Amino acid sequence: MFGKNTIRAVAFCLVLLAACRQKPAEPARSGPPLDPAAFDGARALREAGDLVALGPRDSATAGAEAAAKHLCERLQAAGVEASIDEFKAQSPLGETVFRNVMGRLPGGGKGRVLLASHYDTKSGIPGFEGANDSASSSGALIELARVMAKSPELPFEVVFVFFDGEECMEHYGVFDGLQGSRYLAKKMLKNGQAADVKAMILMDMIGDRDLTVTLPRNSTPALISMVFDAAREDGTRDKFMLSPLQIGDDHDPFFSAGIPAIDIIDFHFGSAPGRNDYWHTPADSMDKLSAESLGTVGRVVLRMVNKLAAEP
Repeated sequence: MFGKNTIRAVAFCLVLLAACRQKPAEPARSGPPLDPAAFDGARALREAGDLVALGPRDSATAGAEAAAKHLCERLQAAGVEASIDEFKAQSPLGETVFRNVMGRLPGGGKGRVLLASHYDTKSGIPGFEGANDSASSSGALIELARVMAKSPELPFEVVFVFFDGEECMEHYGVFDGLQGSRYLAKKMLKNGQAADVKAMILMDMIGDRDLTVTLPRNSTPALISMVFDAAREDGTRDKFMLSPLQIGDDHDPFFSAGIPAIDIIDFHFGSAPGRNDYWHTPADSMDKLSAESLGTVGRVVLRMVNKLAAEP
């Protein structure tokens, strides 16, 4: 017969042995999931340059199709599941084919955050490169995808969207301009995904060497405050201001549908402070862009995503 003390000792040894065989627990992560310092403005600038090097990207042209394939491949190279969502819509050309490029990072819970840019160029402008409008934001979005694909899983899905058809062919209207964003907003409303969107963050014209982000009034107030808070933490609050204007851009179909949305755009892109005389002209070229400006916006967006991840 074994005594009670012997039995207790044997039981303790068995428990200790089982514990030793278990896989050591991973140390708990502390701090935000995304490191803003990981965003490389120089990489984003190179991505913008590679897109510009493809040539004009006017919607419904071979150039736009080549740009869509290029962006899809760049998302995949960054480690993001990506595809081209081709659709038809009415335009001044009649029924026209457009292509949104979509990337997806699954999350650990419900909900999603959309990070977006447009990639098409304005037609009818000889020599127009669209370096700032729209390659700068597209290059930044590729770099954001690279950083986020290598980071810890977020509590929500992240969708990267490159819109086609943002630029109008003749005059902005129901069948001209914002084609890709209108299509996706309607699609998400129809399939019920819109209700789970925590934020739609659009970037446009963000590479200007003299960066002055002009947040439009037709943006969700809570997201405007979040941009300012993120910029303050980044030490770049002086680069961000609230515009007195409403700006028609790819965030608007989402904002008008009640989806939280914001447009991070620099509408002071010109030869002097406050002017916008480079916009939609051949002067919108790569020499006007700055890796520092792209880095500022990229870090601010990462800080915003961290704030969204920390919300209950």
